[in-house]
Amino acid sequence: MSGNSSGFRTFLKSGHAPTLFASFLYFDFCFAVWVLNGAMAPFISEAFNLSAAQKGFMVSVPILAGALMRFPLGVLAQYIGRKNAAMVEMGLIVLALAGGYFFINSYNHVLAMGVLLGIAGASFGVALSLGSGWFPPKYKGLAMGIAGAGNSGTVLAVLFAPPLATAYGWQTVYGLAALCMTLPMAVMWFAAKEPPDVEHQSLRQHVACLFEKDGWAFSLIYVITFGGFIGLASFLPTYFYDQFKVTKIEAGQLTMLAALMGSAIRVVGGYISDRVGGITTLSGVLIMVSITLVLCGLAGTSLALTTLLFMLCFAALGAGNGALFQLVPLRWPLTTAVAGSMIGEIGALGGAIVPNAMGLSKQYAGTYLWGFVLFAVLAIAMLGMLRVMQLRWTRTWAEKGGRARG
Repeated sequence: MSGNSSGFRTFLKSGHAPTLFASFLYFDFCFAVWVLNGAMAPFISEAFNLSAAQKGFMVSVPILAGALMRFPLGVLAQYIGRKNAAMVEMGLIVLALAGGYFFINSYNHVLAMGVLLGIAGASFGVALSLGSGWFPPKYKGLAMGIAGAGNSGTVLAVLFAPPLATAYGWQTVYGLAALCMTLPMAVMWFAAKEPPDVEHQSLRQHVACLFEKDGWAFSLIYVITFGGFIGLASFLPTYFYDQFKVTKIEAGQLTMLAALMGSAIRVVGGYISDRVGGITTLSGVLIMVSITLVLCGLAGTSLALTTLLFMLCFAALGAGNGALFQLVPLRWPLTTAVAGSMIGEIGALGGAIVPNAMGLSKQYAGTYLWGFVLFAVLAIAMLGMLRVMQLRWTRTWAEKGGRARG
């Protein structure tokens, strides 16, 4: 064990640990704000008497907006620095949350608020680049893993928002969240230092991977693994509350169990991929996701079984996110950050599929089953594509199964 701890100390000394911690905290709190409407959806739905389709759409708006705002924030970070871009973003989030506290009184206002919450979803690329920027290449993967573990912010939102909304009203939660955002802002301001690894990428370089088949292949798989994670994490409070008639607070706690699995297993997915290869890991992940999703749809009467299946599904999704980002540096060794942010953007857009599919399935078929089936079919389609593409990948830039060469 002492070997592990001394190895971790060596890792921390090789870079700037306070900046890494500030990046994690920034991403963690931003992620919590990003999924806030999902965590409070049962309260908001009740307040405005929403239909199933309206609920699904409401939950998907912040996901879509966040995905679309990633690119502009990344460009801003290149001009004013990543630390400054993070400070600007958090300042805007505080203003948006304050607006939510004072001004929301209709469903349309909630949708507009969803767009503003999307500002928080843009933090992904900046947080990972800032966190790993001080570390040498051999430690970048671990640094990105630690900063990326900020997607555990989902857990904060689903655990704390429902009890606070029950006690003080759901609009007050926006105000409390605005106060909480001052913590990562203070840590970022005092602890973080702009890394020396300046990457000025032109627009052409940034979108270059979209002109390659491999860029689209990675992005579409990420639609399943990350899109599935953010989409389900945002929709599950509504699903548990509507399907099983649990309390709003219990719905949040059950979602937390699943989301925690997805965040914790991400690092494990990267570790396994280093050993057996990302292609092998992703193949197992996509099979597991499709099976557990269909079973979730069929187990709609058993709360215990459904919760267990969602935990398995999220574990697979988390491992898939780690596995995909083991492959990205192998395929784009010189433009890893740029390729990663473009794949992340399209993957996050995929997160809007889940809540909308669920809402429409419930509204028009009277059951959530077809929403689950649709996403399971997409996962199987991506598995088929992966198996075809890997024939060329293992001939050109990866060893058998997707391991690193040499």
